Amino acid sequence: MSGFVAFALDRAFGHPSGLLGTVGGALMARGNAAVEQQVVRLARLSGGEAVLVIGPGPGVGLLAAGEQAARVVAIEPSPRMRQAASRRCAAMSNVTVQDGTAEETGQPDAAFDVVLSVNNVQLWPDRATALAELHRVLSPGGVLLLSTHERWLPGGRAGLHADVQAAGFADAQTWAWQPPARGTTQAQTRAIRP
Repeated sequence: MSGFVAFALDRAFGHPSGLLGTVGGALMARGNAAVEQQVVRLARLSGGEAVLVIGPGPGVGLLAAGEQAARVVAIEPSPRMRQAASRRCAAMSNVTVQDGTAEETGQPDAAFDVVLSVNNVQLWPDRATALAELHRVLSPGGVLLLSTHERWLPGGRAGLHADVQAAGFADAQTWAWQPPARGTTQAQTRAIRP
């Protein structure tokens, strides 16, 4: 991949900023909607949960989680995407969007019942550190749900599954899911913090 193409993709999707970030956010909102909805369904939210969303992008899944959970905190490293997610969820008093990363959420220990992440695991610079952080912020019995483009996932499903187990999660299940329409196959993982 040429340097310019890699730069453009990073500015549009990896670390959205500027005009490319705006375009990337619009494409993510449309292209990831089915996956975001699927992950929120898999969470089986009942209304009383505290949910942490890692990298919500423009906030489509964040909005869906906010409609079903008591409290939702989003951690987003891109200022452009924090702004887009905040606008999308502006009417929801139970949703907050904060700066941070999967590796450094800035959240207290055992503060969440559910952690969700869609299409950003492949962007985490240090997956082991990120998974340790997510384990730390989940309460005992809490659920971790990850979904990411299988094609771009370093180590594939088997690697993700092994990393989740190595981080101390239990009952890990990993599978492939094909979104409707033209979405790319997702590697999805569900695990429990013991």
